[in-house]
Amino acid sequence: MKEWYQRKKSKTRKSRKSSEHYNVWDFFVDALMWLPELIVFPLRLIFWLIRGLIRSIGDIF
Repeated sequence: MKEWYQRKKSKTRKSRKSSEHYNVWDFFVDALMWLPELIVFPLRLIFWLIRGLIRSIGDIF
């Protein structure tokens, strides 16, 4: 019985590791990776626009 259980356990472990399915945990990790970028990008965009505007006005004078 113990040998059968060990073989079954190793097969399921291998199938889980080689699975190519996108699951809930993959989505959660991807969302956590993208969250800082989604917060910082609008702030960076505003900074670039203000900086470009100030440089354009500085070039006029």
